[in-house]
Order: sequence, then structure tokens, then C-alpha cells
Amino acid sequence: MNLKYIVPRMIRHLLPLYFTHLLLRYQLIIKPGNETRAPTDMVNRYQKTLEDAGRSIQGQRILDFGYGGSFALACSLLKAGASHVTLVDKFARPEDQMNRKLLPEYEQYLAVQNGQVVPRPEVINVIEADIHDLVKQGLVTQGSTNARIQPFDMILSSSVYEHLDDVNGITRSLTALTKPSGCQIHFVDLRDHYFKYPFEMLTFSDEVWKKRLNPGSNLNRYRLSHYRGVFEQYFDETRFIVLERDPARFEQARPRIKPKFLSGDADVDSITLLQVFAAAPKPLSQNSLPSPS
Repeated sequence: MNLKYIVPRMIRHLLPLYFTHLLLRYQLIIKPGNETRAPTDMVNRYQKTLEDAGRSIQGQRILDFGYGGSFALACSLLKAGASHVTLVDKFARPEDQMNRKLLPEYEQYLAVQNGQVVPRPEVINVIEADIHDLVKQGLVTQGSTNARIQPFDMILSSSVYEHLDDVNGITRSLTALTKPSGCQIHFVDLRDHYFKYPFEMLTFSDEVWKKRLNPGSNLNRYRLSHYRGVFEQYFDETRFIVLERDPARFEQARPRIKPKFLSGDADVDSITLLQVFAAAPKPLSQNSLPSPS
């Protein structure tokens, strides 16, 4: 038993989620993702993927799914030519300390109201809601009025999908929010987020993982085959691009990894970072969508 792994994992499992958010806010132990730390690099990665698919950010309405509280990526997307960015996160609230650092560079996108940095609604919209509810209601509150949500040209996320506990249902809802001509790009980190042991989470049974070790931020332990099955269900055009593998550490862990996580192909099983591109969303029947409450 690897106590150097087990003990920290059990602590993270028991740690209240609000305390985790506090550590993230002050960047203590837990660091924010690339969208916050290196937004320009993330936009360049999105642009490269779009160029390879014959697409562009120019003039596009974009939904950033799981933005994490920072307006940095939205500002960078607008600077790159997007017409409007909607930020959606069920758990995160705007982090004023981080967003204040974006001033004055992005004053055309941000403003200060009542001592807080807020986005200018004509270019950035922030929604703190469950993505299923957006599809159910089809509405987003803007000030004192409700505006019907129009499908987006692009839906983007980075290091979000591995934390979802309903990958199929959320992908279905995101598909409903994608234009027929639109696309989605998701960067997915398949590693155990105790990064020193990238495959260790795959060595435990579902029961042990969920009841004893899974952190409050949730790691669903999905692999390439899982994501392929979900996205191919909802899109006619899909590409799964392997960004990184870690064959050495995979070989160290392989004898202990549960059979359900092994395909028999080490090139597939050792994947650590994955990019998903999905376009041409399939029509969704009314029965496949969440029903209005």
C-alpha cells in the first residue's frame, strides 16, 4: 500500500469543497488551470485546433464551460476576435482578486461597479448555474430581464471534463446549446490529479475510490474509450487528439490497474492529456433533453 499516496488522497476526500476553493483562490497547494494562469497560450491552442478544422474565432459567440472564476480567458478570446463570450460555472464565482489584475489592459471588456470588477455585458456574460438548467429553461438572467439563450458557435473547456459526474448528460446539454454549424473543443486531463502518481487512481475499485479516495472536486476516471463513446453519440464529426502519454509510469502501475481501465493497447492506456474536437451535432429528440421543471 502506497501511504504516500493514500494519506493525502484521504485528506482531500474529507476536505470540505469550500476549503478547497479557498486554497485555489490564494493559490496555496492547489493551482488554477491554464485558462487562468496562461490564457493567451490557451487561446493559441484553441486557434490552432480551429485552423486545422478550417475554422476561426473571428466573430464567434463562445461559451466557456467551467471558467473557474477568472475573466482572463474571456478577455483573451475577445482580443483574438470573438464577438461575445458566455462564462458558465455551477460552482465558481468571479474571483475579484484575480480579475482586478486584468485592469487596465482589458478596460474595454471589464468595469468596476460597487468596488467589484465585473464584465461589460455587451461582450461577456457570466452564468452561475447547472448546464442542465440552462437547457431546461432556455433563459439567462441579464440584470432585471430574461433573455433567451441562443445556441453558440463554439463551446470550449479546459481540464473540466475529467471532473464531471454526468459526462453523458452534460454533453447532451452542451450539444443542445451548439449551433448545427458549431463545434466544441475540450482539453481533458486523464491523469490522477495527484500528478506524481498519474495512474494510481485506476488501481482502486469503484467502491473504494468513491467512498474513500475521490477528492471533493471529483475525478470520474474516464479513459479515451469512454469519451469516444459519448461524443460519437452526439456528433457526426469527432477527433480525439493525444497530446501527451506517460508510458514509463503507466508500465509501473499496469500490474495493479483494474482491468476495466485497460484496453490492451499501451499507447491508448498510457494517454495522460487528450483533446476532443466535435462538430456537426446530431439532432436531439425532445425525449433526449431534460424536461422543463
